[in-house]
Amino acid sequence: HKRGALAGKVGQSLLLHNLPNIKAERVLLIGTGKEGELSDRQLKKIVGATLTCLKGLGGSDAAIALDDLSVKNRDTYGTARLLVEALADGEYVFDRFKTQKAEVRALKKITLLTDKVRIADIERASTHAKAIATGMALTRDLGNLPPNICHPTYLGEEAKALGKAHKNLKVEVHDEKKLAELGMGSFLAVAQGSAQPPRLIVMNYQGAKKGDQPFVLVGKGITFDTGGISIKPASGMDEMKFDMCGAASVFGTLRAVLELKLPINLVCILACAENMPSGTATRPGDIVTTMSGQTVEILNTDAEGRLVLCDALTYAERFKPQAVIDIATLTGACVVALGGHTSGLLGNNDALINQLLDAGKQADDRAWQLPLFDEYQEQLDSPFADIANIGGPKGGTITAACFLSRFTKAYDWAHLDIAGTAWLSGGKEKGATGRPVPLLTQYLLDRAGV
Repeated sequence: HKRGALAGKVGQSLLLHNLPNIKAERVLLIGTGKEGELSDRQLKKIVGATLTCLKGLGGSDAAIALDDLSVKNRDTYGTARLLVEALADGEYVFDRFKTQKAEVRALKKITLLTDKVRIADIERASTHAKAIATGMALTRDLGNLPPNICHPTYLGEEAKALGKAHKNLKVEVHDEKKLAELGMGSFLAVAQGSAQPPRLIVMNYQGAKKGDQPFVLVGKGITFDTGGISIKPASGMDEMKFDMCGAASVFGTLRAVLELKLPINLVCILACAENMPSGTATRPGDIVTTMSGQTVEILNTDAEGRLVLCDALTYAERFKPQAVIDIATLTGACVVALGGHTSGLLGNNDALINQLLDAGKQADDRAWQLPLFDEYQEQLDSPFADIANIGGPKGGTITAACFLSRFTKAYDWAHLDIAGTAWLSGGKEKGATGRPVPLLTQYLLDRAGV
């Protein structure tokens, strides 16, 4: 340090060999910046730097001294949880379609070193973090799969496989015939242009007493979104395979809940369809009848997420839920408003909104509330039907949530718009992020009180 080899800047590293009186062959020093000022983001940066260094070293075992690590506004549990989650998520690789696979990593084990007083907190944090990272990996895998493989039927098969592996998970996959029986005219309208049939996937996890009201997660599962007849521009359209990341994040959250065996009841509803232009596709101007009985004038076929979600949200009523949270890559307007770091959050119940904001803060997977004032509802007026499916150029994230709010009057409801946070565009880092699995799992951990 006297020679200036390590200034202590965040993420800076120095490798030392054969230090006297230390069993380890090599000691890696990582800069953590000024004492007491380390933020969540900087901790993740440090983990990235550590993993990069460890990769190059080729050792099979590593130990991390936790006592030297303190993150601003986080206790032992919070720091360890963030660290383990970042380490596990940092190991994620998606090379299924590469003939040249990623190198098998030499590192097999990471040990966290601490004093006895903190062991229980760190073990609990590690258990939670590993489950969240497993859920995120599933979410990322499903998001990254190409749309010729990951279509609604494929997601249905994945759900059935999950159901077979877990006794307390009941899975139903409803086809287009069942959707017609249920009166889901809006959902069916989105799928009618595609050769891929739609699927409504319902996964019912029983972790508490039978009579306990469940929490319900509803995921938008548009496996590819061309925009339909209101077709999108060609540039970047490949990224519309990520339009099912809401459904993927519900899968991932359920995976974490199953691993943690949370003592709650949870129903996961995935509204899966492919939005394609064809001779059978929905036209701008078509009017459809939703499961709720309300009619919708489809002015733009690219505002399709809300058309599948509205029927799924009506379907959710039958479970008499404690709360319903829908998760959707819903609007480009949300990316304009909040960028790529924060999910949009709206809803009809302040307590629920605050619980989700708090969970996002704890999990370092943040959301931000946008208003759902009555004044915005007028933008959805239609001269020909009960509601129009778009509300003009202003406040697009809000008017999309206003549309959904017409179908959620029977329960406490929140809506997460993850259009900016579900995936990263372009470059080496391109791909699904696994968000908001940490936020959702934290919310359910809080409700379960574990």
